[in-house]
Amino acid sequence: MKIRRILATAVAAAVTTPAVLLSVTPAFADGKPAAQTQEKPSVAELEKAAAAAQAAYDEAVAAESAAEAALEETLSDSFDLAVAVTAAETAAAEAATAKTDADQAVVDAETAVAALPETATDEEKAAAATALAEAKAAAEAAAEVKAAADAKVKAAVDARDDARVAAARVLGTAQKATEQALADKTAADAALAKAKEEEAEGGEEDDTCVPEAKLTTVVTGLPSTVVAGTKVDFRLRVTNGTEKTMDEVFPFVYAHATDRSGLNDLDDLVHLQWSSASSSTWKNVDNENYIEKISPLKAGAHADVKLRLTVDAKAPAGNGVTFVAGDYWNADGSCGGSPDLEGYEFMIAAAGSDPGKVDDAKPGTSKPNTPDVKPQTGTSATPVSGSLAATGSSTSQLALASGAALAIGAGAVFVVRRRKAGSHA
Repeated sequence: MKIRRILATAVAAAVTTPAVLLSVTPAFADGKPAAQTQEKPSVAELEKAAAAAQAAYDEAVAAESAAEAALEETLSDSFDLAVAVTAAETAAAEAATAKTDADQAVVDAETAVAALPETATDEEKAAAATALAEAKAAAEAAAEVKAAADAKVKAAVDARDDARVAAARVLGTAQKATEQALADKTAADAALAKAKEEEAEGGEEDDTCVPEAKLTTVVTGLPSTVVAGTKVDFRLRVTNGTEKTMDEVFPFVYAHATDRSGLNDLDDLVHLQWSSASSSTWKNVDNENYIEKISPLKAGAHADVKLRLTVDAKAPAGNGVTFVAGDYWNADGSCGGSPDLEGYEFMIAAAGSDPGKVDDAKPGTSKPNTPDVKPQTGTSATPVSGSLAATGSSTSQLALASGAALAIGAGAVFVVRRRKAGSHA
């Protein structure tokens, strides 16, 4: 949704070149700050990306199939390591039988020695003793052979099982890669489909969006003075004061600052971050100045968003304003948003300053001094007296910018909506 960035452009322009607001034209509606310019990919580029995503997905599926086949192979009896286990187990069984026989031979030889009669000759006694000794030696050798065979079985089993575990891990990795590739493919296909749909529509403007004054955005806790080199936390409350649920609400926040002259832009030195009430993770406000959508926001309900403003230490003393608003989009295609930007003005104190106890910033109520601002609908905004070219303190310059944004407000902001459900780009 381009609504808010148009106003952000107007604000920045009003501070350095106030007269630009004397001719708010449809051409201006398509503009956005240079720092925020992003080229949308063409349909051809998206087709190429979708084809690449499809190819990557196909490769991932093939890799997963190969990994699954490899795992099945390790589980089969014909797997070489499984065959080695079988051979080792056969050898171990034979060694166990040989040891059992050798042990029995020792028992038999001991029985024969014990059974010798008292009348046995020395030759008979010597022969029995020799047979016993040989049986014991054979039993010891059989035991060593069995131990070695058992060790080979264990090594073969470990090798087979390690191969199976490794194959299972490869399959798991391949499955995750397939899932990611499918997600990438789905996203690429969706982006292409959306681009083709927008191309088929020929970029026609969506004039179904309407101003909704009962969608309110209120800032609390933003100090009226912020010291350079510090960060301050505050809150934004978005309230649906209507009697209908808003399916998707997109909070808008934009910080603008100048030095005391009001002529030098300090936007690069002020930064906004946000965090949901249930999360401690801070995220940068996107380059369209939107926060992640609130979905849904029921009738009469509100949602709080944590905000953090950081002013770089190298920022000079100056003045700033934080603008907030809200846009909504419903599943039935209806859409709209706050008719105006609410501006909360604050001063920037030089790094190391001690401003002491300060009040919270209050929403500005100033209006631009322009006799006849023409909104993009072609109707006139409420005339006020004075001249846009009037100069003064930096505070008045920011007030001018704040008022300019408000003046463009309801008549201009909704005619440029081309956003589809779920998108605010």
